[in-house]
Amino acid sequence: MRELLYTEKLSIGYGEKSVVRDIALAAKPGQVLCLIGPNGAGKSTLLKTLMGTLPPTGGALYLDGRQLQAYHERELARISSAVLTARPEPELMTAAEVVAVGRYPYTGRLGILTEEDRRIVRETMEKVGVAQLADADFSRLSDGQRQRLLLARALCQQPRLLILDEPTSFLDIHHKLDFLQLIRVLVKGGELAVIMSMHELELAQRFADMLLCIRGGRVDRMGSPEEIFSGGYIEQLYDIENGSYDSLAGTAEAPRTEGAPRVFVIGGGGSGIPLYRRLCRLGIPFAAGVLPENDLDLPTARALAAIVIIDRANEPVSADKVNEALEILKTCEHVVCTTDFGSVNLENRRLLEYAKAHNMLINVNEIE
Repeated sequence: MRELLYTEKLSIGYGEKSVVRDIALAAKPGQVLCLIGPNGAGKSTLLKTLMGTLPPTGGALYLDGRQLQAYHERELARISSAVLTARPEPELMTAAEVVAVGRYPYTGRLGILTEEDRRIVRETMEKVGVAQLADADFSRLSDGQRQRLLLARALCQQPRLLILDEPTSFLDIHHKLDFLQLIRVLVKGGELAVIMSMHELELAQRFADMLLCIRGGRVDRMGSPEEIFSGGYIEQLYDIENGSYDSLAGTAEAPRTEGAPRVFVIGGGGSGIPLYRRLCRLGIPFAAGVLPENDLDLPTARALAAIVIIDRANEPVSADKVNEALEILKTCEHVVCTTDFGSVNLENRRLLEYAKAHNMLINVNEIE
């Protein structure tokens, strides 16, 4: 499918000063393109340029085969619409009246809605799931409700390109997921292209089709989530030094507590993760093991533990690795076991038995 919007050596900024140069991007109908990158990298400036509210400082920007600057304002509003981070505070307007503003590119100079306009407003509100709010005072609604109504307003323009600037910033996790799933449903028809900026990397990873990464005054990389969230690139993009980011799991971790381990954690299967993070918050260095290479605990253990004993994946934990772990366990003050034992980690029971025999075993709740 051909690009609805694309750029050629686009530079963006304010006045004669360029913030980001030589931008090459393409947005296709049926896809969500997400902009990510550090604060101040130029994501919002780029979106404003794509909307036509900021002129480019160089290069070219094409929408549906024509340069963006060639469109008249009303004509552009019938192709492209936006939902920005700034929250409007209209006074004495119902939700339906706010949504109906999206029909003004199609009305005459007096802005009088036809019956067809009203039908589109009603159907759009139903599609977005806000029809029941039609008569509500917009100023009294929650952030989640307002965001959906602003989306409905943008969709009432019947755009082919939808631009969203940090659309989930003011929403709780319930409404973030609802909103982004709605975006996925909207693009599924293959007629709408969506470009949005996001700070929630784990959500960008799960809901975007393509990602454009901006830093240092340039587009650093563009690719699929599988390409961007691999090889430690996210830590490089955001220059993460004080902590770590696990691209596979989409989780950020605090810096590990350095020093000789005081606690040994016998975990596995994800059972040790809450304890690893608790020990890190308390500033207690710890060791973890024995964990197979494909264990759910391993990414967090690698990020936070002073020492991790790792064994091969898809094999029972070996006696040699348990012996190695046992030597480290003997140097610790306490041992905590968070897991049960099956055929794969059965050898780890030896660690538990040693801890019991030497009065080293404590309950999770005893850690202070």
